[in-house]
Amino acid sequence: MRKPLALFFPLYTTTLLMLLGSGLLTTYISLRLSAVHVSGAMIGAIIAANYIGLVIGGKVGHILIARVGHIRAYVSCSGIITAAVLGHGLTDIIPIWVVLRLIIGLCMMVQYMVLESWLNDQAESSQRGVVFGFYMVASYLGMALGQVVLMLNSDLGVSTLIVIALCFALCLVPIALTTRTNVGHMSPAPMELKFFIGAIPKVLAITLLIGMVVGSFYGLAPIYTSQQSLSTQQTGLFMALAIFAGLLAQFPLSWLSDRYNRNMLMRINAILLAVAALPLALLTHISFPLLLGIGFIVSLMQFTLYPLVVALANDMIEPERRVSLSACLLMAFGVGACIGPLAVGALIEPLGGNILYAFFAICGGGIVALSRTSKKEEETQMAVDAPVPHIAMPDSLSSSPLSPALNPAFDEQMIQDTMPAPENVVEPLVEESEAAEQEEEEEEEEESKYPPQGADPEVDTGLQRAFTLLEDSVPEETTDKTIHK
Repeated sequence: MRKPLALFFPLYTTTLLMLLGSGLLTTYISLRLSAVHVSGAMIGAIIAANYIGLVIGGKVGHILIARVGHIRAYVSCSGIITAAVLGHGLTDIIPIWVVLRLIIGLCMMVQYMVLESWLNDQAESSQRGVVFGFYMVASYLGMALGQVVLMLNSDLGVSTLIVIALCFALCLVPIALTTRTNVGHMSPAPMELKFFIGAIPKVLAITLLIGMVVGSFYGLAPIYTSQQSLSTQQTGLFMALAIFAGLLAQFPLSWLSDRYNRNMLMRINAILLAVAALPLALLTHISFPLLLGIGFIVSLMQFTLYPLVVALANDMIEPERRVSLSACLLMAFGVGACIGPLAVGALIEPLGGNILYAFFAICGGGIVALSRTSKKEEETQMAVDAPVPHIAMPDSLSSSPLSPALNPAFDEQMIQDTMPAPENVVEPLVEESEAAEQEEEEEEEEESKYPPQGADPEVDTGLQRAFTLLEDSVPEETTDKTIHK
């Protein structure tokens, strides 16, 4: 456990500082705009612009990293984000804020790609789970600490923007000083959206709904708390506990998802999300301790949905399409995260902040409806080689023809398709023996180019003549007796 933490400590520190600034910026913008009575639709547009930038950044990131490398891409994007954050303090023109949030979202996606591809490339197979576990802890911890900073510094002026800019500037230092720079080249993931719409339409629709829930929460939950007459410190505490709930939920979720049906778990979580959100949707005013408790439970449920739908989707798709699947799931989530804040933001002004949690309950019901499948449908949808717990194999076997037979994820037909046929094995052996004989003949030819050392056995030397005379002088009878003996 200590070795991955020591090896990737600079990347974890960078992630913590980056998410600290990002989490603080999202809550700050919502509270700042709510304080100056900006409409919910405009606030939703600003939050949606951030997620639009994330979607666009997925394509831009591959090009930028391929051209200038991981460290330069990260440093340049961090510099742009720092300037964009400070730009919020230079103007109050809302359309400019929309553009700034789009730029920040785009650059942050590049930073995510740098960090995650770096970790994935440098982590060993046997430690990849631990490495990314620490990465998720650093991410959630950074976002939660951002809300704590808001509790300590309740000022919604330029000073908070300076703190955010400092976080994005300081996150440059660990990654710029790291010595682990030999990261492999990134190749863009193919997009097979048409195939996945036909193969797993319900899963993509569920992913879209989950994106709508998560995107609306991060952007508009501070609006809800401000309409509940909470102070800036109380809003910071509410958001910090909610994000911390997302961190706590990952540990039991990973244990349960490997032991129980993932579709059933997602349906149960969606039901609990809808039920837990109803009190906050129906009650116009609620005490602060009760608000913290119910908000904590709602966050536990909503932050477990995306990992479950990703695992379920991978169960239903063949291995060669899973890279493309990840790209399509992220795109569906990003589109949902854009739609959610726009829709809820437009409804907050006429219907009040409670519409946020009513929206969560509706989305939870939609997920339950979409996840209902018969047992026959579940059996036909599952891929033949649905993922199993990782079993480490020695590196010497990873490239061996026998490795498919040792992999429990492969069935008999896959092994026969992967293993070479017997006639294909004999032919290379024959070719190898012929090649060896040809090499021996070439070596003999090379040796013949040089004069032999010592006497030539073919030359009739004096010793050879003496031996011939001695042999001729032996009587034939003696030779016959010797032979009879």
